[in-house]
Amino acid sequence: MASPEIEALTQALARLPGLGPRSARRAVLHLLKKRAAALEPLRVALEAVDERLATCSVCGNVDTTNPCGICADPRRDDRALCVVEDVADLWALERSRLFPGRFHVLGGRLSALEGVRPEDLSIDSLVRRIEAGGVDEVVLAMNATLEGQTTAHYIAERIERFPVRVTQLAHGLPVGGELDYLDEGTLAQALRARRPVA
Repeated sequence: MASPEIEALTQALARLPGLGPRSARRAVLHLLKKRAAALEPLRVALEAVDERLATCSVCGNVDTTNPCGICADPRRDDRALCVVEDVADLWALERSRLFPGRFHVLGGRLSALEGVRPEDLSIDSLVRRIEAGGVDEVVLAMNATLEGQTTAHYIAERIERFPVRVTQLAHGLPVGGELDYLDEGTLAQALRARRPVA
């Protein structure tokens, strides 16, 4: 049996996404066996992030500086603004290194079932950013869920009075996907978004 402290660490790790009780126990055992190489650096890193963690006042990203590194980067294209539901979506797009512009994190998506209304998200601050000028394109990078698409349509209606081009991420067939394994919604979207063969 583990001590209460070790058990508390295991339970804390088990609450993280992607880790269940068994994975958390394995992670704790690894940390304990490799105390100098794994546990101590993890402790130091957690303390450093905890002391400096900030939410960017411009875009809503989570970083250790405010404004965040993306908003402070002068090489970014101010004319393109990508709207995402959550910080995880921003980080996923940023990992691709394909979007050179700025971001705006909504902090969720509209959901009648969960009681998430437009005023619960950072939609008003998004409208103010566009209203300030300098943005030519708004990319609505919402998840391909009913709530995500509802959010995208709501935002498109809110910003239609501004002289900006509103686009969204393409949906459809994934690279390497086989038609037989795809759901009807994905196939329908792929058919609607078909394009000429180059």
